[in-house]
Amino acid sequence: MSKPEIILAKSAGFCFGVERAVNTVYEEVEKGGDIYTFGPIIHNTEVVTDLAAKGVRIVESEEEIRALEHGTVIIRSHGVSRRIDRLIREKGIPCVDATCPFVKRIHRIVEAESAAGKKIVIVGNPVHPEVMGIMGWSSTPVTVIQTAEEAGEFEIRARESGISGPEPDLCVVAQTTFNANKFQDVVEILKKRRYNVLCVNTICNATHERQSEAKAIAARADIMIVIGDRSSSNSAKLFEICRKECPRTHFIQTWNDLNLTLTGAEKVIGITAGASTPKNIIEEVYYHVRADL
Repeated sequence: MSKPEIILAKSAGFCFGVERAVNTVYEEVEKGGDIYTFGPIIHNTEVVTDLAAKGVRIVESEEEIRALEHGTVIIRSHGVSRRIDRLIREKGIPCVDATCPFVKRIHRIVEAESAAGKKIVIVGNPVHPEVMGIMGWSSTPVTVIQTAEEAGEFEIRARESGISGPEPDLCVVAQTTFNANKFQDVVEILKKRRYNVLCVNTICNATHERQSEAKAIAARADIMIVIGDRSSSNSAKLFEICRKECPRTHFIQTWNDLNLTLTGAEKVIGITAGASTPKNIIEEVYYHVRADL
């Protein structure tokens, strides 16, 4: 009996923004001195643990920033609110901005459109640091919508927006790693209502490519493996997409989490990974799967 084919997604692993942020921290470590990141640089326990071993510390509040007297603060790939950004820079200690350029673009859109009077709608996870940062660049009320059900219940009231008369215009943006199909569902629901919607699809191309490729591989696979940290939003979305196509989908952080049970009838095993999964972890999973067949 022939062994199953193993398909490793070409788009698996670090995206441009994550790789840039992680490299930035390691470069600062090489320079020496005290290094701080505002929040974990990425959602990956292995990377954060390695950086901690090299002396990189995490600050997560305004109070911690105010207490700093020296060192370098690195703004993580998810970005921060305008308030935090200003506080770090006013503190006067060195700051390296490793915000993903695609996230930075959303900040500028939200800043400009809210200044023009539009109410901001962010399609994404309300507790994700990227979304929380985006919210902080708006000068008008912000609503975060995560599901089509929430979009169907969405109402704008004059007392909330602070104006009377017609409902205000909306500017709708997306968390860069949000599910592309779900984003379109939300937008269509909002457009069917009486709101004047400016929709800016801010899901990055890398996310769309990764999701599309993962879906295609999972549709062929008998077993699908998604590698990513449990705290990684984009990895969780990959798992959700793959599981719809392939019921035997495993979500793991490292190869130690993988417990494959083969029936002998499998023809294809697919592997993909979230944008915050290092290359060495992906390679380790791939080679162990090959060795175990």
